[in-house]
Amino acid sequence: MSTQPPLPTVLRDALLVTATVSAVALAVNAARPDGLPLVAGTAYETLVPCPEPGGEVAGIASEDEALRSKRSFFVDARPPADYRDWHLPAAVNVPFDWLDPTPAQVLDRLARDVAASRATRVVVYGDGGRPDSGEYLAKELFRRGIRHVSFVVGGAPALRGGGRK
Repeated sequence: MSTQPPLPTVLRDALLVTATVSAVALAVNAARPDGLPLVAGTAYETLVPCPEPGGEVAGIASEDEALRSKRSFFVDARPPADYRDWHLPAAVNVPFDWLDPTPAQVLDRLARDVAASRATRVVVYGDGGRPDSGEYLAKELFRRGIRHVSFVVGGAPALRGGGRK
């Protein structure tokens, strides 16, 4: 023997509760001086492209001759702890974080350092993941006017020999 009410009764009760709650919500919204509009004044943008650092940068292999050149300026895009653990000699650390953009003054200082170094190429390496922090920092540097920027495909793990730490 079932103690549950019949389906039509459940549906009727659900409809009454929904109608009552909706009426109360509309009344409260109408009574508020800053009530929410019931119809949007402008169309909603549902597919907004995510801003992405732009610029044409080339990926280079971990054996590329640019990594041995004294005319290359090296930038490590990994977090400071990873940089302290291991980095290329003379590399500067400019951490790239997807959620926290690199401050403009840090990028401006880096641009001045690159110019002062008289380097002919900037090589950026990151964590080697997908997406790679080094690739995206390289794109950001290019977008800010630094030319001849490339990134190491596979990042620091590739430079260290296939991911060994």
